Amino acid sequence: MIFEFEALQRNHTWSLVPLPERRIPIGCRWVYRVKENPNGGVEKYKARLVAKGFHQQAGFDFNETFSPIVKPTTIRIVLTIALSRGWSVRQLDINDAFLNGILQEEVFMSQPQGFVDEKHPKYVCRLHKALYGLKQAPRAWFERLHKALLQFGFVSSKADQSLFFRITSTHTTYILVFVDDILITGSNADVVTTLIKLLDVKFSLKDLGEITYFLGIQVTHTVNGFHLSQHKYIRDFLVKTKMLQAKGLSTPMTSGLNISS
Repeated sequence: MIFEFEALQRNHTWSLVPLPERRIPIGCRWVYRVKENPNGGVEKYKARLVAKGFHQQAGFDFNETFSPIVKPTTIRIVLTIALSRGWSVRQLDINDAFLNGILQEEVFMSQPQGFVDEKHPKYVCRLHKALYGLKQAPRAWFERLHKALLQFGFVSSKADQSLFFRITSTHTTYILVFVDDILITGSNADVVTTLIKLLDVKFSLKDLGEITYFLGIQVTHTVNGFHLSQHKYIRDFLVKTKMLQAKGLSTPMTSGLNISS
């Protein structure tokens, strides 16, 4: 919680101000979760401050909320291109991605539990940056990333807005975006590495190296290419539904059944 709060302060996420008349601040809460590795082991324990976006009012403290996410078909196509041409696929995780989104609306939030300012206990947080839980947070982050990639010379695909590409006479580079998870592949490894460094300066990120786990898909590298599976995703789902120990049953089907109309 301390690390999260300090990150919010460094990012100038809000300013403490008196609550204006006729305004009701939205609430916030702490959310805790365990982030796992692809093999199911504990990577880290994380606390996140989340705004209670359900307190927001449309047209008052938020307007547009839609944010595009990459399509599964696009992921498979780009992975196939990378595999057929022998390109490496790098995976990135943006640190506190939503905090990079700049708010256009005026949003007031109550101070987080456990971190109320002693000098101004009745003040509220006037949000400058998007916070997890806000209805417009995903859109604000995507717009910020979209603008940065355009400055780097990338173009958004008309078929999938979460696919960005840059094609020159010397190299080709593709970027797939799913909120704060990003895949980068291209014909020139040095260009990809330089791009990652530029993004790190712009947003602060974690370079996860070669792709291993993306959107519930486990990627295993073999001598023949990639092996894609959802073993961990299915196992986590069975644990969540308390069906991990359930016994499997075959589904009977009449042989030679004619189901034509």
